[in-house]
Amino acid sequence: MSTSKRRSFSFRSSVMAIALALGAGIATPVFAADIGSQPDAVISGLDQSLLDVMQHAKQLGYDGRYAKLEPVVRQTFDIPFMTRIAVGPGWSTLSSEQQAQLSDAFGKFIVSTYARRFDGFSGEKFEMVGTKPMGQGQGQATLVQTKLVKSDGEPIALNYVARQDAGQWHVVDVYMTGSISELAQRRSELSSVFARDGFGGLMSTLQQKVAQAESEGRVSSS
Repeated sequence: MSTSKRRSFSFRSSVMAIALALGAGIATPVFAADIGSQPDAVISGLDQSLLDVMQHAKQLGYDGRYAKLEPVVRQTFDIPFMTRIAVGPGWSTLSSEQQAQLSDAFGKFIVSTYARRFDGFSGEKFEMVGTKPMGQGQGQATLVQTKLVKSDGEPIALNYVARQDAGQWHVVDVYMTGSISELAQRRSELSSVFARDGFGGLMSTLQQKVAQAESEGRVSSS
């Protein structure tokens, strides 16, 4: 099997695994916070925080953007669930302490990615498009469709998958340009690292990704 075909198969397998996990309605611990009882309200809160960071990006710098976004990201996203999906089947072989360490590192990676991406403002705005259910029963998730409208009017689709746990909605996946699952991409990449290099190798990979985002974010702010 060619490298491109193996990557394609791995990515499709990742998407299927995420769909199965969402459908199972598996309860996972979340960072306690009252972030809203409706999925669209959760995303609206995230959008407002991102817009504020964008509007003050240069004054804040990378470190300031990270500091403002960290509590928002940890409240908005179900990071332990996302980490478990990204690691794959090997998650169950880890101790609770190792799982917590990987979840924290994965959370830092998400925050650093947002702090790097949203590094300026030129008249962009977020718009809510709508919501629609995904799946049925206890594991039902909701797709929240939004778009980032650039200053020239060009829309960029940003769709979020949210699931409810303990009465709260949290984001578990983001579809960039409307169709590319970020969580599936992370699973395709990180599960292979874990399978090859174990807990230590995956921790090192996540730390390197945070350092890279930090470096790129500081360059863009200079």
